[in-house]
Amino acid sequence: MVSPAEEGREAGRQVRSDTPRRALADVPGRPKDYDPVARLLWQGESLVTSLLPLRYQRMGASEFAFLRGAALLMTDDLARGAATTLEVQIGGDAHVANFGVFSSPERRPVFDLNDFDETDRGPFEWDVKRLVTSLVVVAGQGGYDGAAITALAEDAASSYQRSLAVFAAMPRLDVWYAALDVESGLGELRGFFTDGAARRVDDVIRRAKSKEPRTFARLVDVVNGRPTIRLDPPHVSALGNVTDGALLTRDDLERVLEGYAATLSNDRRVLARQFTLVDVAHLVRGVGSVGTQCFAVLLTGRDASDLLFLQVKEAERSVIAVARDMSESRDAGERVVEGQRLMQATPDALLGWHSVDVDGSSRSFYVRQLYDQRASVALDRLSLTQLRSYGRACAWVLARAHARSGRASEIAGYVGDGRQFSRSVSAFALAYRERNASDLRAFTKAVEQGRIPAAT
Repeated sequence: MVSPAEEGREAGRQVRSDTPRRALADVPGRPKDYDPVARLLWQGESLVTSLLPLRYQRMGASEFAFLRGAALLMTDDLARGAATTLEVQIGGDAHVANFGVFSSPERRPVFDLNDFDETDRGPFEWDVKRLVTSLVVVAGQGGYDGAAITALAEDAASSYQRSLAVFAAMPRLDVWYAALDVESGLGELRGFFTDGAARRVDDVIRRAKSKEPRTFARLVDVVNGRPTIRLDPPHVSALGNVTDGALLTRDDLERVLEGYAATLSNDRRVLARQFTLVDVAHLVRGVGSVGTQCFAVLLTGRDASDLLFLQVKEAERSVIAVARDMSESRDAGERVVEGQRLMQATPDALLGWHSVDVDGSSRSFYVRQLYDQRASVALDRLSLTQLRSYGRACAWVLARAHARSGRASEIAGYVGDGRQFSRSVSAFALAYRERNASDLRAFTKAVEQGRIPAAT
């Protein structure tokens, strides 16, 4: 009798007839009237106008910064190219800077995906391509030669293959509970890599843990015994200092928090109601997130020293839905939260969502803890060997996240155990680095011409 796992692998192998693995290497051409600058300006129409110059300034800083901010452009290209029917919950923006260390609800430091604004259903390989492309762009900025970058890209893609194959053979609950615990990383990585490779991965991840996380002491001022958010414009600003009518008021934020509690489990709802809101501020983070409505909310529990920071961030249509010209089938905040809960091994205990009416239109927001002992790897400080190890860790996490959707056997059957898949993804990443650089040149020219309003 053929096992369900083998049936899944065979089904995955059959997908190759419609989407050959070699076809994944191609970067599709664009319509003659496709203007990447116009596309970015169109996307900016849904963002906070007064923050766009800062967004564009950050995007223009480097090829990697541009790749981060131009997720829509890459997703447009992916949607035009060859794609499998092996759709799972994907991150949608799985570049290397969207992985990091944070505390699990059990207060264990774990390494995982940490940004889900663009999560949605989509072909599994879109995430793999974005991950490997981002590694290639980072390595290119580091000045490494073409052969070394090619080897780096192939290694990351093959690491995804190997990890996916192991997850496909594991019991379902073991897949669900697998997490890259920083304290016992070697134990989790055995079976996926050789001991030497596992040690190098573990060393790189521990580098992030060793960095001092942002503490509340750096984020809070105490005025007359009352804690307030320390302002640091433009990163952290008072609500009234960001002059845009689309921004929420404090009353709006209170309504979000009140309604979002209903999306928590009962025990978490009891916990959340033990805190009282004391201050709010507008928050600017990252590159691709600049221009979104994002807020820091400070709450106190037992007393003024018992602090909780929450982030309230607007959720809009994912770049996947935009590129595929699909409407949202559910609340955008719900999409983000449910995608994170599915893909992340240890999602935030206070993760939830709510929609409120603002000026006659419904706006969707998701809520999570802010600065929960988070740390990231300084990518520009990694040697090529360390970057390779970091890529393996990200590939392991991505394979685990995809396996949680239940199609690991099919994906494993499609990618196989040879080099065709890794070579194709590597070829795509190398070619897409040139596409990204070309788009950045067009973007820079548009800034110089005044078409793009970048801050100076």
